[in-house]
Parts: sequence; structure tokens; C-alpha cells
Amino acid sequence: MRLFRGVNVTVERGKLGLWMCTALVVGNMIGSGVFLLPASLAPYGLDSVAAWLLTAGGAMVLAVVFAGLGKAFPTIGGPYAYTRMAFGDLAGFIVAWGYWVSIWTGNAAIATGGVSYLGHMFPTLADQPWSALATVAMVWLFTAFNLLGARTAGLVQLVTTVLKLMPLLAVAGLGVWLLATHRAAVSQAVHAATPLRLDAITAAAALTLWAFLGLESATIPAGKVHDPRRTIPRATLFGTALTAVVYILACTTVMALIPAERLAVSAAPFAEVAQMFWGSHAGDILAAFAAISAMGALNGWILLHGELPFQMSRQGVFPKIFGRESRRGAPAASLIIGSTLVSVMVLLNSSKSTVHLFTFVLLLATAVSLVMYLACALAALKLMASGRIAGARTQWGLALASLIAAAYALWAIAGAGIVTGAVCGAATICWASWSENPVYLGALLLALGVPVFYLMRRRNPSADPDATAKPA
Repeated sequence: MRLFRGVNVTVERGKLGLWMCTALVVGNMIGSGVFLLPASLAPYGLDSVAAWLLTAGGAMVLAVVFAGLGKAFPTIGGPYAYTRMAFGDLAGFIVAWGYWVSIWTGNAAIATGGVSYLGHMFPTLADQPWSALATVAMVWLFTAFNLLGARTAGLVQLVTTVLKLMPLLAVAGLGVWLLATHRAAVSQAVHAATPLRLDAITAAAALTLWAFLGLESATIPAGKVHDPRRTIPRATLFGTALTAVVYILACTTVMALIPAERLAVSAAPFAEVAQMFWGSHAGDILAAFAAISAMGALNGWILLHGELPFQMSRQGVFPKIFGRESRRGAPAASLIIGSTLVSVMVLLNSSKSTVHLFTFVLLLATAVSLVMYLACALAALKLMASGRIAGARTQWGLALASLIAAAYALWAIAGAGIVTGAVCGAATICWASWSENPVYLGALLLALGVPVFYLMRRRNPSADPDATAKPA
């Protein structure tokens, strides 16, 4: 499967090495999410710091699972193949369907975050309905780039990827410097005197996991990777660890410097920090870099929300309409369908504030993605039990990681449906109502894949390719 068309040019000339695979992992994880997450996490205070640490640990355990699966099956890639080998066609299809759903719902959050930072420079975009309209316009702009073909999409991806790390590293460096010189004015000190709350940590952990979605990226183009048995595990682990360090340093710095009340309504928290220390122009510059980062991520993920169903359609798994290709070789129908769904998602929630909309959509995408992570962890256990993954040391280590990853995924799914105590009074754990609960909506979207599967099976009873593979 072609994950990025910009990468596909390199693939034609040679194999992907360690650094390119690592860049793929880091580039897919870092988008708009981390730049707006401090605002979504503001109600949780220091509980969010604990959530960051637990999420980083959970992401590393998930990375170990994907590294183990990638090492055992280096010539096939992705969650769909692993789940299908372990549990059959329906399970594999639902994972693929859910992965696609998480991509286009996640694109709504990425675009929302990008427009939010543009609103720092153009205040009109900070208010509805202009924010929603600008978000939809951004989605279709990058859809148009992808419709133009591989060369245009690849160039956009290359430029934005180079720029996206700069604002995060700047703020993370500021945090390290403030900590070293003991000059940090921690605005969340009031929370230090109160015990950490399990419900708040659980809810915050579901939010922070959004920033790590994409850690499985190196497993997808496994057949195009140089020495995949070594490269995929190393790239997955190193990329996830690097991203975790940058995230924790940068987001904790923002939360330490901006009071919680102001942070909760901030549409561009990183820009506010830059403005505090380096002046108003620095805030605008950082906001521009953050918006560019979101645009780069949106470009890549829009490509993926077109490419994934396109490839599945060509295999006879998704409906034929997704397999239609333009004269430029772009998966035109798939791109248009995906971007239409993103637009509908944004417009249906346009009454929400920017931060509220961003929070709800990212929780929806995260909840659906967690089902995929849970399925892959259980698939690893099933494949080990059936002898498909050999090696005593590998089995013990991977089995433990898979058990922890499965438990973590279940815990994080529960967290996606929890709302803060401020909303539900004195209740220890408050589960959101069905109309506001992203877990319920995510379950509904996954369930819609079941009739699609049986419809496709009825039309193409033998079209699904054999996904079985021998362990390496």
C-alpha cells in the first residue's frame, strides 16, 4: 500500500531505510493535534501531566506490539492484515473500515486545529461560522492538491514536513531552559496540593493519545522497506519515543505558563507562549508554523483517506466506486467521498466552539483507532498461541506487551466517553450522554461496516485476497 505519494517516488528508486521510516512515523503523528491539545487538557490541570506519561508508556507498548508484528511478518503490512490472519475476514474488514473512519474523522480535527492557528493571525476565523467554513475550504484545498497527482501532493508533503517540528522544538527548548534556570512560573500550582483523580487522568489520557495516532505507520509499507525485520521495529520504537519526549516537554511548558482559565479558551496556546517571551511577531510566526504543520498532516492524511479505500476496493474488499482513478492516477472518487464526509462532520458540529469541536472530533477518531489497536494486540496473542510467531524470547516479551496494550486500549476507550466532574457534579466517574459521547458514535460508525462487508461478500465471494503469510 502506498502510504504517502511523496514517499512513493523514493520507493521506485530504492527501499526505505531507517531514517525515512522513522520520519514516516514521526511525520504521521505530528500534525495539528499537539498544538491545540493544551487547551483541551486545561480542565485537567496536573492530571494531564500524569496522563501524558501514561499515554507515552501506552504508546511505547503499542509500538512494541507493532514492532513485533512487523518483524514476524515483514512482507505484509498493516492492521488489516494482522487482524485478518488472526480472526478472519470480518474482523479484518471492520479494522480496515474503522481505520478509514478514524482517518476522515481525524482529518476534521486536523483541519480545525490548522484554522484555529490561522485565527491567531486573522481573528475573524476564530469565530463560527467562519471557522467551520474555513475548515471545509482547507479540506478541499488539499483534496485538490491530491487530485492533481503524485508530484504536487509529494512536494506539499515534503515542504510542510520539514517545517512542522520547528515550533515544537522551540517551545520544548524554552521549557528545558526555564526548568534549568528555575524561572518557570507554574500556573497550575493549585492542583499540586490536590490528589490526582483517576477519572480525570483517564479522560485526559484519551485526549493525549490522539497525538500518537499513526505510530503504526512503518508497518503499512513493509514490503518496500530495506531489511524490514530490523528497520520496522527500530523505526517504530525510535519514532514513538522521540515524539513522546517532544510532546511532553512542549505541552507541559505551555500548561505551566498559561493560567488554566485562559488556556481552556485559547485557540492558539503555543502562539501565546511565544508571544509572552519573544513578542507579538513571534506569536504570529509560531502560529504560522503550527498552521503549516496542520496543513502538512492534512495533506498526508487526506491522501491516505483516499488511498486506503482505493487499495481495498482494488482488492474487492471495499465498494467498486472507491477504486475509480482519474487521468492523473489519483484515487479521485475515494478522495471526494472522504472529503465530503469530513466536510459534513465539520458542518454538523459548527455550533460548537473551536476547542469543543476539536476535542469532540479527536475523541471520536481516537476511540475508533483504539479498537484497531485493541484488535492488533489481541491478534498478536492469537498468532503466538497458534504458533504463527516463533521464538521463545519474542513470545514472552511480545505476549506481555500485547496484554498490557490490550488493557491500555480498553482503558483509553473508556476514557474517551468520560466528561469532567464540572459537568456531572459530584459523581466520581461521569459517562457522557449518548448524544455527546464519541464512544457511542464511534461504535455506530464501526457497526455500519458490517452490512457493507456482507454486501461486498455477496457481490464478490472470492475477490478477497488470501492474507495468510508465513512468519519470517
